[in-house]
Amino acid sequence: MQLPVPDLNPRFDSQLLSRVEDAGLNASAPPQQRWVDGWLVRFSAGKAKRARCINAVADGRLSVATRLAQCEEVYAQAGLPLVVRITPFTRPAHLDDTLAEMGLHTIDDTRVMVLDSLDALPAVDWPAGWSAHNIGLDPFAQRVGALRGSPLSQRQAHAERLLHSPVPFTAFELREQGEVLACGQYAIESDLVGLYDVFTAPEARGRGCASRLCLHMLAHARSRGARHAYLQVEHDNHAARAIYHRLGFADGYAYHYRTRRI
Repeated sequence: MQLPVPDLNPRFDSQLLSRVEDAGLNASAPPQQRWVDGWLVRFSAGKAKRARCINAVADGRLSVATRLAQCEEVYAQAGLPLVVRITPFTRPAHLDDTLAEMGLHTIDDTRVMVLDSLDALPAVDWPAGWSAHNIGLDPFAQRVGALRGSPLSQRQAHAERLLHSPVPFTAFELREQGEVLACGQYAIESDLVGLYDVFTAPEARGRGCASRLCLHMLAHARSRGARHAYLQVEHDNHAARAIYHRLGFADGYAYHYRTRRI
């Protein structure tokens, strides 16, 4: 499938969207990464593709084919497939077309959604017996991994990435009389807050868990100086996108990945 070249939503200031992209890169930084001629190459064994893909952030001096060959050696040594992330900020600008000509396929059409201001957040309407609790990052990685059914290796890689993140994460569980309904976390950098890993237990879906937890996290981040928010969600995750739209988020820009495997 050929996806359109990602572009920026003119509704938002382009400088804000550029800052959001930088913040997202910082928040997803794993210990396993290196530079290859202007490309940030990440090779974590975790679930998140953001932590195991190429982010082409500079033009570089070598040809695309040469850099790609060098990156493939990195991924082969790590036992991972080569994956390239394509955004409106990708360099060189023709990279998506070049990779298509080289036979790499598109996967995971994703939206970066942005909430321009946190000033008008409504108060959280907590049902009786519900409460949100701050938890440690290692327990959080284990919790969300268990809810997703992720293998232990991915949970451990997730915990490692969070514990060594260059920006601080804060994690929460939403509980009803001790039972975990949902979990989520945020990363804060300057006045930007990014929501990550919001996940509702299957048996608790349809009860407003995610929207309440997101509101709680946004208000918590606002108390720590956040003024703008962002998140990343797959384009076809209609249920989640509907929640985020109701919270005031709108699409800032799109990105997708290219890989030799489908």
